[in-house]
Amino acid sequence: MSQIKILKNRSDIGAGTRGADLGIDAMEIAAIKVNDDYFHRYPFVDIDSHNESIYNKVNRPFAKRIRFVKEQCQRVADVVKQTLEEGDIPIVLSGDHSSALGTMAGVKAAAPEKRMGVIWVDAHADLHSPFTSPSGNIHGMPLAATIGADNKRFQINEVSEVTTNLWEDLKNTGIEGSKLAPEDLIFFGVRDTEEPEDGFIEEQGIKNYTVAEMRFRGFEKCLKEAIEKLDHCDMIYISFDVDSLDCDLISYGTGTPVQKGFDPEEVKVIISRFLESGKVVCLELVEVNPLLDNKGNKMAETAFDVLREVTPVFSLNFKNI
Repeated sequence: MSQIKILKNRSDIGAGTRGADLGIDAMEIAAIKVNDDYFHRYPFVDIDSHNESIYNKVNRPFAKRIRFVKEQCQRVADVVKQTLEEGDIPIVLSGDHSSALGTMAGVKAAAPEKRMGVIWVDAHADLHSPFTSPSGNIHGMPLAATIGADNKRFQINEVSEVTTNLWEDLKNTGIEGSKLAPEDLIFFGVRDTEEPEDGFIEEQGIKNYTVAEMRFRGFEKCLKEAIEKLDHCDMIYISFDVDSLDCDLISYGTGTPVQKGFDPEEVKVIISRFLESGKVVCLELVEVNPLLDNKGNKMAETAFDVLREVTPVFSLNFKNI
């Protein structure tokens, strides 16, 4: 019988600010605060990190610490793949969002013949590449790497041959080539993007269910529509970045907070509705940063509240790949 397995990935080397590596511990403290034994209820794996590399000089300004991010993503991919192959249910708790490439690569590597859909609950599109990124932080690139998109049509950076080769290597994490077709990606709550991302989204026809649209049209109608849109996919991965939440309502305890996001109950509905479809094979929660929290440990407490409510739904509806 399948069981939940918590994969703890305390890496934050793909972010521009430090502290997301402490997010898992902050959520564990949140569980203790409400006397919940969640983190003792399920087996877990601690994935090694390269967080010490933060002290190294940045040599690739358009893809910072890319060698170490590649190694981290491969570690995550290997653990996710093994978890699925063993028939268990992976819930990945990560620091920054760059590792999502590894998670998606692991899902795809476990079932390379199957088509993967992705639900990206986030304030950001994370579709940059070294050729388009204004910051060079790889937590803004995991979807581009997973799709295999350089987006050179909107290029703003002159990237060295070495960085280009490292980017190609990153794109081939887990298994070679693209793991995701753009039409199999759906955004929820994306509202902070740059021109190169906007151009790619428009060019590929990627659907973004904004907060305003969902509240106006109704969550049930939008979610039914989104589930039908991915009906041809064999399996679904959900990524929940806590910056999809309204930072004014919750807290600023994340690396890139954005106003006018979802409230926690809305996120629970989004995640649970997809879990109930029986196609979700992996759930990831990222970017809790307690060092930036302006309300104590509020973001971690909110993230844990979402996590503990959706976990039973996942367990009940999970089907082996």
